[in-house]
Amino acid sequence: MKLKVLTPIFAESASKLVHAASKYPDTILIKKDHWVVDAKSLLGVLALALQPGQTVELSLEAEAEGLFSELTELGLFEKTE
Repeated sequence: MKLKVLTPIFAESASKLVHAASKYPDTILIKKDHWVVDAKSLLGVLALALQPGQTVELSLEAEAEGLFSELTELGLFEKTE
């Protein structure tokens, strides 16, 4: 699933993303360019230095689909085609 970043993902917003992802037992990966990080890793998410307008790919299993709605409710991402 491709997502567009709406707000810079640093400190507090990265912590919210990791906290949301940690609620799911599945492996959740965020892919940006050649980087692939675990969405449950704060250091990994911070290393991506996500900025508004960038596109990332979120790789998750069917059971973690609720994560997408949670991330959009937090105002961090929106779905792209």
